[in-house]
Amino acid sequence: MIKTMKSLLTKSLLAAAIALPAAVAHADASNGIVTVKSKYSVSETVKRIRRDVAKKGITFFGVIDQAKLGNAAGNDVRPSRLVMFGNPALGTTFITANPTAGLDWPVRVLVYQDADGSVYAAYTDFDWIAKRHGIENRAKEFNMATEVIQSVTSTVR
Repeated sequence: MIKTMKSLLTKSLLAAAIALPAAVAHADASNGIVTVKSKYSVSETVKRIRRDVAKKGITFFGVIDQAKLGNAAGNDVRPSRLVMFGNPALGTTFITANPTAGLDWPVRVLVYQDADGSVYAAYTDFDWIAKRHGIENRAKEFNMATEVIQSVTSTVR
């Protein structure tokens, strides 16, 4: 089982390294949010993220259609979907370092349409998550998670 997890992580890391130059985005220092502009609609952006997550062998947990829920509740919500996925072998290492890291795992990518019609994919920067939870002994794992999320979001640029 550990050999299989290492193999999946190695494949994900290799794919991330190949796509990394095209995927680099920077977090807003004040809130740790990394925003990537998508070339596609909200639906297509979610499909591309899901497809890449599956291709990498990462566990897909689900999508919450926030606009559908909000509009059904009587609010006027532009297209917005929360995509959740993660690698339990990697993600739970953060939780073992500090249980409150479970607030930031699994990985969540918010795909939303702005007022001008532009579509974005936003996620929380892993360095920011490490600082938020005071985790200093998982740098290798946080770097790997960063490379993977950058690779996943590169599919919508």
